[in-house]
Amino acid sequence: MPTLAVSDVVNVQIVMSPTAAATRDFGALLILGSSSVIDTNERIRKYSTLDAVASDFGTSAPEYLAANLFFSQSPQPAELYIGRWAEASSSARLNGGALSIAQQAMSNFTSITNGSMKITVDGTLKTLSALNFSAETNLNGVASVITTALAGATCVWNANYSRFEITSPTTGATSTLTYASSTGSGTDVSALLGLVTGVASAPVGGIVAESLLTCVTNLASISADWYGLLVADTSPTDTDLLGVAAFIEGASPSRIFGITTQAATALDPVSTTDLPYKLKAANYKRTFCQYSSSSAYAAASIFGRAFTVDFQGNNTTITLKFKQEPGVTAESLNETQAKALKAKNCNVFVNYNNDTAIIQEGVMANGYFFDEVHGLDWLQNDLQTAVFNALYTSQTKTPQTDRGVNRLVTAINDRMEQSVNNGLCAPGQWSGPAFGALQTGQYLAAGYYTYAPPVNSQSQANREARKAPTLQVAAKLAGAVHFANVIVNVNR
Repeated sequence: MPTLAVSDVVNVQIVMSPTAAATRDFGALLILGSSSVIDTNERIRKYSTLDAVASDFGTSAPEYLAANLFFSQSPQPAELYIGRWAEASSSARLNGGALSIAQQAMSNFTSITNGSMKITVDGTLKTLSALNFSAETNLNGVASVITTALAGATCVWNANYSRFEITSPTTGATSTLTYASSTGSGTDVSALLGLVTGVASAPVGGIVAESLLTCVTNLASISADWYGLLVADTSPTDTDLLGVAAFIEGASPSRIFGITTQAATALDPVSTTDLPYKLKAANYKRTFCQYSSSSAYAAASIFGRAFTVDFQGNNTTITLKFKQEPGVTAESLNETQAKALKAKNCNVFVNYNNDTAIIQEGVMANGYFFDEVHGLDWLQNDLQTAVFNALYTSQTKTPQTDRGVNRLVTAINDRMEQSVNNGLCAPGQWSGPAFGALQTGQYLAAGYYTYAPPVNSQSQANREARKAPTLQVAAKLAGAVHFANVIVNVNR
């Protein structure tokens, strides 16, 4: 029988708040290498263990060697990206679809003695026929039969990804492949091999060799997930590396570039041709350099230690000085060599005469301390995200009033409290410029001070543009003790 809706009397609506925007990950390193494991379509791949890197690259590839130093740190970093640099012209590739255990059964193949398929390689149609798999005992053998029939292009079985892969014999922009398909005669194997449309990945065209800088700019536009950058290749020249350093310096979002130098001239106090000297002369604050005679990728260890910092924790920030580099042989330097590196703001893992070895000094090329650049990048993003979320997640508008602006101040202060909690900032005397109620020389008891001018002080144009008054924050860095002097007065 007809009834009336309860909502006519009591109307309840559920309103879900938007999911807040996430902050960036300041512990993600990108290792850039030229191995062909990752194709130029995929470009970048994420890893969380060294075992996974070894599974893809083996244990002798430069990418693995750098990743090993990164993951060998204690505590261990959580994630890593590896990117592909087309240092040389690349070949076209067709990655077949992943085959299930049932699809990998050799009985699916050994019954075929007149297999066929067609595929276009470098613009030429290849029609394969009379493919006989009856004598093969594994999928590598199946791939070998296909390679012989292709007469130029190669087919391999990739057990790690459970797929067949076909690679063109040529390189560059004219190197191309299509999906495989049926010829209409014999026993079609194109679908059996997982090389058909809708199963295989999109064919990867070859590309001409690219410069290191071009590759870095491409990967920066592809992904904002990585923060640190290291090149696992010893072929780039100083000019190549300086070009990347210049890009990283001005890139947005912020990133850090790490370089290892093995040039003995870095130890020469009068040398002006070595890379550390050039980086310092360029005054780069987003690039650091480490000297290591034993490891071409020692800087990966610095990244590994620094990138374990959890900025959302308590007392978690660190300084790089005094830290270890597992897997890197410490240098035995004399005072002149050590001072030469220090003068060029070049880091080193070095032996001391008390049977210890430490990283020193933990600085960027311009002399800024790594931990401060790293921490301030986090703080900038954390504050930006907090203010955005205060506006974005509000169920009602944030009014353009002092009360409304105070919502933003509250969001800022919450994150500034975290900067004190994690050890980046701390109470201290403010030596910066005066603003608001803060005076130069005043003691910042909280470690920070936030100032919001009255809304009625802003211009009419800014009010009509719905802008908040400019908010200002004074933050006092906690710093770190790197040196100490002790005076002992003795009386008898």
